Amino acid sequence: MKRIRAACLEQTIHFLLKDGTPSEADKQQLRKEFEAYKTQLERNKTPYKIMEECEQPDGSLIIKIKRQNNSQPVGDYLL
Repeated sequence: MKRIRAACLEQTIHFLLKDGTPSEADKQQLRKEFEAYKTQLERNKTPYKIMEECEQPDGSLIIKIKRQNNSQPVGDYLL
């Protein structure tokens, strides 16, 4: 018999801007979307850790995140 003792989901998420020339307002909206994503994780009490956050030359944002998957325990993954 086998059981999962700890598990973690690692994702790379690209927050994209709309097509065309991005304005400062578009970049601020993108930041708000990213903050809303983090707020949703916190509201759902999902353990997470942002490993890397990289702003691209076009203003879009790429993050690498480790987070809990379903209700599996995360063990030492998020230390």
